[in-house]
Amino acid sequence: MTSESTPAQLATSIDRREWVERVLTGTQRIDRIRRVRERTILTFLFLAALISIATTIGIIYTLGIETVRFFQRVSIVDFLTDTQWTPLFTEKHFGIWPLLTATILVSVIAMLIALPIGLLSAIGLAEYAPDRVARVVKPVLEILAGVPTVVYGYFALLFVTPLLQRFIPQLEVFNALSAGLVMGIMIVPLVASLSEDAMRAVPQSLREGAYALGATKLEVVWRVVVPSSLSGIVAAFILAVSRAVGETMIVAIAMGQVPRLTLNPLVAMETMTAYIVQVSLGDTPHGTLEYQTIFAVGTTLFVITMALNLLSYRFLKRFREVYE
Repeated sequence: MTSESTPAQLATSIDRREWVERVLTGTQRIDRIRRVRERTILTFLFLAALISIATTIGIIYTLGIETVRFFQRVSIVDFLTDTQWTPLFTEKHFGIWPLLTATILVSVIAMLIALPIGLLSAIGLAEYAPDRVARVVKPVLEILAGVPTVVYGYFALLFVTPLLQRFIPQLEVFNALSAGLVMGIMIVPLVASLSEDAMRAVPQSLREGAYALGATKLEVVWRVVVPSSLSGIVAAFILAVSRAVGETMIVAIAMGQVPRLTLNPLVAMETMTAYIVQVSLGDTPHGTLEYQTIFAVGTTLFVITMALNLLSYRFLKRFREVYE
């Protein structure tokens, strides 16, 4: 300010300075509140992630302690090479192969049903069905995922098995075929929903470019959309396999509890999850060898599902398509 400034100009200058200071003070206060909120949100997110990690570590610790105790009493060679599983019998054998074979067999049957039906359903919803129809059909399809697995188990035992016995007389009451078929139906919504989401993520420009080159609707779907969303589809398939491997109630109710090493789906068998249910619901004393077997089986199941998840992650990381 010059010495010739009038009192009015000085007052105006002071008012402007006060106004600027107030604005700066308010801005700083807002920034502080914003930083506090962001830190609070980050803290909650970190705690949520920490809880997940801690839960996983706790599961591994619980399984590992009892599994180590089991293998201190049973040879790991016998566990991996013996072809009989009779820990609850007088003559005890601890070969995991009967349970593992039954788990793989029923999962393969389920995947033969779920993967093609789920993929075709996803293609129909994402590429052919009008939006109005898709908005109605998709929730109806996903209702299957909300049905309790106990209901699926009794549906397989009381409806599917008698129906199949009309055409396959040698089919036993408890069998892997019925359990696998119903399990596949249960997994269809998982495959369809995830695959459809992957297909809808493909940019419309790729479809329009294929149409401009003279491709038909079918060619666009199978040669453009499906390859472009392959990583998401494969991830859906692997998650579905993990879901089938870990399924419990369907196989416990409809498949039986006979630890038999066979690839015949017409007879009763016992999966790893069904054995865990059998021992858990029994009167097996805590700390006994029979009790420790469920942790050895659970660890095997945990390793299988973890391997599938790692495979899914590596496939996504390598083949994932990123569109901008």
